Amino acid sequence: MKIYTKTGDSGTTALFGGSRVPKHHLRIESYGTVDELNSNIGMIRSYEIDAHSKNTLIQIQNHLFTIGATLATDPKRAVLKSGKERLNIEKVNEEKIKLLEDEMDRMNQTLPPITHFILPGGSPLVSSCHIARTVCRRAERRATALAEENEVDPLVIKYLNRLSDYLFVLARKLSIDTAAEEIQWIPDKTE
Repeated sequence: MKIYTKTGDSGTTALFGGSRVPKHHLRIESYGTVDELNSNIGMIRSYEIDAHSKNTLIQIQNHLFTIGATLATDPKRAVLKSGKERLNIEKVNEEKIKLLEDEMDRMNQTLPPITHFILPGGSPLVSSCHIARTVCRRAERRATALAEENEVDPLVIKYLNRLSDYLFVLARKLSIDTAAEEIQWIPDKTE
């Protein structure tokens, strides 16, 4: 199988189901941003981190591939004539969202209470978490914009919302694990 197909040379691409849309279409922006997020999470995984976090990130990356496939499916062609769904994979569900919540609860047990916003940074690893978090928020914004004009599984949006929270808590945990400095944002007071 060749990687290049030449079918996109005119600036369009095919959705799962066969319909073609411009490469700048909001649906493409949505799943493209999820792909960018997945790559950033792969960057976090490339650092020396604890095995549990690494395994959780692998699960998340798999969930993001599912979300990407869901977003890449033309809703008008999502169901075959037989009544079966075209996308024959387990979709993101409440159980996968609960995994993120459980992981946050577990990590928060070991973290000091948060009383201020945290300035992103502290180390390349922690910064990678914050970059992934902000890309996740952008993916969420793209998905919610798409949902205003087309059908989007609400659990996709819920998952992305929860994932950005998870990435914030992971950044805090990895700051502690690596003894990186966590700097609170203290706003300047006006006179």
